[in-house]
Amino acid sequence: MKFHVINKQKVAMSSLIQPLDLGTGPKRVVVKDSIDIAGYPTRAGSAALADVPAAERHAEIVERTLAAGYRIVGKANLHELAFGMTGLNAWTGTPANPRFPAFIPGGSSSGSAAAVAAGLAEIGIGTDTGGSIRVPAACCGVFGLKPTFGRLGRRGVMPAHSSLDCVGPLSADLDELIAFMTAIDAGFAIGSSAAMPRLCGLEVAADEAILGAVETCLEGAGLVGEKHALPLMDEAYEAAMALIKRETYVACAAWLDSGRLGSDVERRLRAAAETTDAELREAEAVRRAFTAGVDRLLEDHEVLALPTLPHFPLTRVAAEEGRQDLTVSSLVRPFNLSGHPALSLPLSPSRGRPVSLQLVGRRGNDACVCRAARYLVACYLVGTRPDDSIQTTGEVHAQPGR
Repeated sequence: MKFHVINKQKVAMSSLIQPLDLGTGPKRVVVKDSIDIAGYPTRAGSAALADVPAAERHAEIVERTLAAGYRIVGKANLHELAFGMTGLNAWTGTPANPRFPAFIPGGSSSGSAAAVAAGLAEIGIGTDTGGSIRVPAACCGVFGLKPTFGRLGRRGVMPAHSSLDCVGPLSADLDELIAFMTAIDAGFAIGSSAAMPRLCGLEVAADEAILGAVETCLEGAGLVGEKHALPLMDEAYEAAMALIKRETYVACAAWLDSGRLGSDVERRLRAAAETTDAELREAEAVRRAFTAGVDRLLEDHEVLALPTLPHFPLTRVAAEEGRQDLTVSSLVRPFNLSGHPALSLPLSPSRGRPVSLQLVGRRGNDACVCRAARYLVACYLVGTRPDDSIQTTGEVHAQPGR
């Protein structure tokens, strides 16, 4: 897919909080600023953390990255406190979306996605608590992997405790993403098989244009087959929302009265304080039931396919007017709850709007998900038919700012 990418200097200024030069390898990496890099403060894109001391030790993912021979070239911008889906940030600035400049970059790993989309790095390291790798990957037209929960260690990552969050890579090139995972994780092996893992399409509610693009991709790769509904998707989304609210509130409540939080994050944190213990108990019950349902479906299939986003993302203008759209994560957030690996890969744009396919695999078999993506890229030439009829509407699903 060929894009007219906006000025790289503009993207660098908005997507990178701080340039770095750590390591000596040829491949460049940017690291989300919710991840510790020794000698530098971890501010998570928030003025409330402006005066925090420098980290004393690299996060585990940073240690692995440097040990694998990669060069870290910057700290990446993000949605403040990694608690938002638009990627907008009034304090650090909002990363420009290099390939779809009329649209939000997506959050919360906005800078990581924008940097790799613009070619500033081969790899962006992000975190994904409720779609925060896959949503910006979809918005910016790149690849993004949320590994199996717990696969990559979270030591040195904000918040310190999460039952949902995963560290993972983004890249404009699938082979680069696979090579990175292979380099940093001795247990990750893609194998040499060219066969497509057994795939099942999921029946989900989404924009017709997006569903059509996903269907066209699978048909083009010769993968027309059975489809199944996945019970409790809506309930899993709500359960994951309840958990992220409580866990983020516990981690960030100390900054609520600092007067230095962005208005959108402050509103969400104050609302999160109202999450009840009963809601958490119900969320954990849903987690168990939904996870078992995903596992059952994956007994007969190796990979599940569905859109990454249920509808097109907000335009940047709409988001800057205060509109929110948390439901853009309705098809990705459930797999944070269950812990299954999930990868977003870009498809051909629809009238100038980003479209992506999501692949979900068995827990622990992240390589199978990547192998399926590689098959689709090779057989269907994913993203090779750009459409130059621009439409910049993404507001139909917008919600009032809160």
